[in-house]
Amino acid sequence: MKSTVFNFDGSVWKGIDEKVFPELKADLVICFGSKSILAEPNFFENIRSQFNCSEIAIASTSGEIINSNVQSNSAVAVALEFEKTNIKTASINIADCKNSKEAGTKLLSQLPLDDLCYVLILSDGSLVNGSGLVDGLNESLKGKILITGGLAGDGVEFVSTLTGLNNKPEKGSIVAIGFYGKNLIVKNGSEAGWEIFGVEKSITKSEANKLYELNNQNCLDMYKRYLGDASSKLPSAALNFPLSVLIPGNAKTVVRTILSVSEEEKSMTFAGNMPEGSIVRFMKTNFNSLIASAAIAAEKTIENNKKEPDFALLVSCVGRKIVLGTRIQEEVDAVSQTFKENTPMLGFYAYGEIAPLANEKETALHNQTMTITTFYEI
Repeated sequence: MKSTVFNFDGSVWKGIDEKVFPELKADLVICFGSKSILAEPNFFENIRSQFNCSEIAIASTSGEIINSNVQSNSAVAVALEFEKTNIKTASINIADCKNSKEAGTKLLSQLPLDDLCYVLILSDGSLVNGSGLVDGLNESLKGKILITGGLAGDGVEFVSTLTGLNNKPEKGSIVAIGFYGKNLIVKNGSEAGWEIFGVEKSITKSEANKLYELNNQNCLDMYKRYLGDASSKLPSAALNFPLSVLIPGNAKTVVRTILSVSEEEKSMTFAGNMPEGSIVRFMKTNFNSLIASAAIAAEKTIENNKKEPDFALLVSCVGRKIVLGTRIQEEVDAVSQTFKENTPMLGFYAYGEIAPLANEKETALHNQTMTITTFYEI
C-alpha cells in the first residue's frame, strides 16, 4: 500500500514528497477542505483531472490536518494505491430518505458484503443526525465490520456542509467506502481526555438530540448555574463543558457537545441524541489531558512495533480545535510523534466522529474526541 498526501495551492495539487503526477496510480483519493474552496465551480474538475482517479471522496471541514500540520481554509488530499485490496463505493442523499437511520441502512445496502473488511463513512454534518446514521449502519453490519469516519464541518459557522463522491460535493450527501480483501488490517483508537466532575444526573425529558430536563429540573437553568458568569457566553462557552453520557444498554460513555440553546424552549441541542434514562455528568477542560489523549488514541492503532502504519486517518472535533486554540498543533504533534513521523497522515476537524466505543464492535457517534484509523496492507 502506498499513500501520498497533497496540498492544494489554489490551482495545483503539490505532493509533500514532490511525487510527479504521471507516476501516481491511485485507487482512491480522499480530499478534505474548507467549504468555500470545495464550493468553487471548478474545484471537482480540477481534482479529477489532476489525480485521474475514478474514486474520489470529498468532505468539508472545520480545519485540515496534513502530516503533522494543522491548517485552516485550505484543501488537502491523500492518494491511496493498494496492491491486494479492492475498493467499492456508495453514496446517498438524506433528502431521498425518511430519516438518518434509513439513510445508514440504505447506504450500506449498496455495498457487497463478501470479503468486506472495513467501511469509511464521510457524512454531511448539518442535515444528517449522526446518532440516527450510526444506528442504521449498525443495524446493517451488526458490529461484524469496523466502521469509522466523521461528519463534515463548516468551520465554526454550523450552517451547512458539503460531501461528495465522484462528483461535485453537495449538501446532504453521505459517502461509504468499502475496503475488500484479506490483506488489509485496519485499527482504530478514539480518546477524549476531558475531566468528569459533579454528581450523576438522569435525563428525564428529551427529544432526539434536544435536552429539556435533568432529574426533572430544567437543564438550561442547571447548566447556567454550573457555568456561573460564563453563562452569558452561551452557547460558545459550553464547548468547555461537554457532557459525559451513558446511554441505556451501553457499557461505555460517549461525549456530547452542545450546539445551541433556546431560551424560549428552555432547551439545549446537542451534536448527538440524548435518550431519556441516560446518565450524564458534566466535564471540564484539561489541556494536557486533551493533548495526551490524542497520543493514547494513536497508540491504540499501532499493529506492532515492527511496522509503521501505511497511512493514518485523523478525525478530531471542532470543539477540541476551539478549546485548545493556539495549542491545537500540540495534539497532532502528539500523534505524529507516536508514529515516529514516518506515517503519512491526513485528517480534518469534524462535527462528529464515527468509531466504536472502547472494546466494543458496533460503531458510535462521538464528540470532542481525537479518532484515528490506521491502515496496514500485508
